[in-house]
Amino acid sequence: MKKLFIALSIVLVASSFQSCESCNRFKKSWNSDFNGGLDRTAVLYDYKGDTIGYWEGKFDIRDSGSDNQIFFDLNGKRTWIQGGIFVSEEK
Repeated sequence: MKKLFIALSIVLVASSFQSCESCNRFKKSWNSDFNGGLDRTAVLYDYKGDTIGYWEGKFDIRDSGSDNQIFFDLNGKRTWIQGGIFVSEEK
């Protein structure tokens, strides 16, 4: 009986994590880190709203934190962005 209770408790806890939004974000980040990124569309705008660059594909974005720099690799090319307005949408 004790084993059944423990098994049911584990199933209930695991199923509750399936619907947790922070858990879903964690799973998506984990997937991105270990599978080469996520399918994304990324656009770089200048401060007037004009498009400077556009990227589409599977890549992982890294930011430098306080320096407002963004790095990513796509199709064997490293892109380093400093300044501008960067918008990334995951598919």
